[in-house]
Amino acid sequence: MGRADARRALAQESRRAAKSGGIRRLFTWKKLLGTFFGIVLLGMGAFGALYLYVDVPAANAMAERQSNVYKYSDGTVLARTGKGVNRQIVDLDEVPKKVQHAFVAAENKTFYKDQGVDLKGTTRALLSTVSGKGKQGGSTITQQYVKNYYLTQDPTVSRKLKELVISLKIDQQKSKDEILAGYINTAYYGRGASGIQAAAQAYYGVDAKDLNVSQGAYLASLLQAPSQYDWNSATSTGKKLVKERWAYTLRNMVEMDWLTESEKAKLKFAYPQKPKPAAGMEGQTGYLVEAANKELEKQGVTEEDREAGGWTFTLTVDKKRQQALEKAVDDQLESKLDREGSKVDATVQAGATSVDPKTGKVVALYGGEDYIKHYISNATRQDYQPASTFKPLVLASALENESTTQDGSLIGLNTVYDGTSKRPVVGSDTPFSPQNEDDRSYGPISVQKAMNSSVNSVFAQMIVDVTPSAAKQTALDLGVPDKNFPERPAVSLGTMNASTWDMAGAYATLDNHGRKVTPHILQSAEHRDRTVNPEKPKREQAISRASADTVTKALTGVVDAGSGSAANTSAYDAAGKTGTSEDNKSAWFAGYTPELTTVVALFGEGDGGRKQVSLTGTANSGRANGGGFPARIWADYTLGALGGGSGKTFDLQDVERGEVPAPPTPSDTPSEEPTESEEPTPSDTPSETPSETPSESPSSSAPPTDSPTVTTPPTSPELPPQPGEDDGQPGERPGGNGLLGQ
Repeated sequence: MGRADARRALAQESRRAAKSGGIRRLFTWKKLLGTFFGIVLLGMGAFGALYLYVDVPAANAMAERQSNVYKYSDGTVLARTGKGVNRQIVDLDEVPKKVQHAFVAAENKTFYKDQGVDLKGTTRALLSTVSGKGKQGGSTITQQYVKNYYLTQDPTVSRKLKELVISLKIDQQKSKDEILAGYINTAYYGRGASGIQAAAQAYYGVDAKDLNVSQGAYLASLLQAPSQYDWNSATSTGKKLVKERWAYTLRNMVEMDWLTESEKAKLKFAYPQKPKPAAGMEGQTGYLVEAANKELEKQGVTEEDREAGGWTFTLTVDKKRQQALEKAVDDQLESKLDREGSKVDATVQAGATSVDPKTGKVVALYGGEDYIKHYISNATRQDYQPASTFKPLVLASALENESTTQDGSLIGLNTVYDGTSKRPVVGSDTPFSPQNEDDRSYGPISVQKAMNSSVNSVFAQMIVDVTPSAAKQTALDLGVPDKNFPERPAVSLGTMNASTWDMAGAYATLDNHGRKVTPHILQSAEHRDRTVNPEKPKREQAISRASADTVTKALTGVVDAGSGSAANTSAYDAAGKTGTSEDNKSAWFAGYTPELTTVVALFGEGDGGRKQVSLTGTANSGRANGGGFPARIWADYTLGALGGGSGKTFDLQDVERGEVPAPPTPSDTPSEEPTESEEPTPSDTPSETPSETPSESPSSSAPPTDSPTVTTPPTSPELPPQPGEDDGQPGERPGGNGLLGQ
């Protein structure tokens, strides 16, 4: 090797040595330790900056959103609503102490001593997130509460860091009890239940306050894997794991001195009940909730207030009576309809409202076949005419105003009117000559018998004697709404608009001896932060007791010997009135016993609710009048609602019998003055065989129609449509025709 080569080799070796020594000098232990502390200090500074930068945020939308709970009057749950979130927040002191400890034992037994975070667990979770291994456990109860209440479930580094910072702050700002309450109220337990109250109901059918230790330990165990650990859907492995976790929870409780060994030994695994479908709006539920919400608006609880959730609304609805009403409609109507095969049956809608006449509480309500199929409530809709159920209110007004006939006789039950069909009213500036059903003339007839047979010509004249304005005022006082309510003679036939709810209030007032009854469905409205005490309806005297009791006496005759005989039974004392509107578009029965007032109606609804159509032909029964389906539904329901009957009778005082003047004679042949005690005469006695009466089969006995009529063959031709209660606005012209039905 030459000198030149030797020098090059020496230079290369020198450079290698210098490089190696430089690296060793760079990574001395002092420099490495200094770098480590520098990184730590940098991290601490960054965390300090993060701590200052990250504030405790407002609760996330899902955490604050709660369900509203609607209950029957007995406290059982009717429905939960609230944008799909089944949550009802409860205070921690409502949860048994041992159940509280079960949650701490299962999730974080050092909860009462730690600072709100688990650094090892959080670091492990961060590394798992960064490495793409997904979610990793190890969080404290405080951290889980922060994640549920303030943040999201996203498995990101930024969310995990925020969780750490906020948890430290929350542990300083809130007590351990506040944090634990927030945790158990926001955690998800499976079965659509968020929060311990919803979970207690979903798994054990009890409120959180009634959970025992074993049940609490199971719910606490669920939180690790709600779907996997739900006993009724778990695999054999899942069942094994949840039992092990349940036992682990109890062992921790013993370790922490929250449970004795002997207490633990006595506990058995708390098998949960089978899952039940969440209470939705199907069937009658939606109608009941809707009626309650409308009343809440009147009480000052707005839709925005409700949407925030957290309310418990208790309704006045009696669960057993509600079931009885639904069954009566099913048995007496729906079971007989062919909604798929009959165009008429497809249009039939039923509605009903039942009220306690002493308090005004709505104890049962029927809004339609199914809320999710027919959102319009047939119980509260006001777009149909109440028809002849208005006639008792005309009589009430006559009695209250001490009205007299055209010849000056005081109007009462024995007062005689001319029941001639198409008889022009006397004393009115507006001409009106209504037709009775089937154009039947009754001649001289008492008010009682005219009520029994729903004679149009009598009540058309009576409202003229009272004056339409006075009759309207009495109706308004009783609770009928001022809706399409003209002050004309034709209104005697019920041509205004009203709902079964409205008419139930009016009839309940009669039942309550004239003292005003206002139907209401809301019993209480409670929130964790607010309680609304529903305004108590006024109880003023709408009409005198004598007037109300006289009308009640008249209506007992309708049930005992008139068009409402389908409601007659020896099981209870009853009063009521039938009604069938123009062209048979609606059919009503409004009636009451001393304990219960109920109004049932059928409506013919076509074109998606935009058109009123005739009910004639319903269930192949001919004319669907108030004395048919509505009266039978009423009777069936009332019998069930009263537990098979009642021995209570009407306590009637000062019933106005009225004067009996010489009757007007529609012909040259004088007629004897009828009284209540007289035997019926052909001129004022309804026929025993009504025409076009609903029947269940050709051989079944037919009940009376709204207005009993002369005997005619079933095939007799129908009269041409006439204006009146049965076809358009009643005629108000000389010689105009009135009603075909009652």
